[in-house]
Amino acid sequence: MKRKVRLLLVGIALMAGFLSALHAQNVALKTNLLYGATTTPNAGLEFRLGKKWTLDISGGYNPFTFEHHRKLKHWLVAPELRYWTCEAFSGHFFGLHAIGGEYNVNDIDIPIGRLKKLNNYRHEGYGIGAGLTYGYQWLLGRRWNLEASISAGYVNLDYSKYECAKCGKKIGEGKYDYFGVTKATLSLIYIIK
Repeated sequence: MKRKVRLLLVGIALMAGFLSALHAQNVALKTNLLYGATTTPNAGLEFRLGKKWTLDISGGYNPFTFEHHRKLKHWLVAPELRYWTCEAFSGHFFGLHAIGGEYNVNDIDIPIGRLKKLNNYRHEGYGIGAGLTYGYQWLLGRRWNLEASISAGYVNLDYSKYECAKCGKKIGEGKYDYFGVTKATLSLIYIIK
């Protein structure tokens, strides 16, 4: 799994190097309001690469433990290359994203698919994946936009399984291949320049 994380970091470094060649005029600062609903502080920067291309680099970090040792602790980075059908920062777009991070989840009741089992055990691990995005961005004002998007793809999860939130007894480990929704956004955006 460390190799996968290193590959993700190399990919991000390559994208950062690519940013140094920007001939762009616009940079946008954003926050995903849906992600914030999980009490996860998050932010992103999106850079115009050309008339119809942008690079979005978003991430979130949740360090909180809730009442009764409930946890949704994680960090996540999700770079995305976007193609806009009209022009950058306006209208429809399609994207190709990578996603990677680390998690520590316990006693969270999510009643869908494999996630419904998260409330019985504590899971710690890493995930890395990729997918495709469709979205739309509305102009709200000279510097403000609103964006909605949905992404689907693949995530490989490596995890260790523990009996409970407080006890440290490891009872297993494994891998899980997830296919489905990898990201959903309703983002408030401020165009910096």
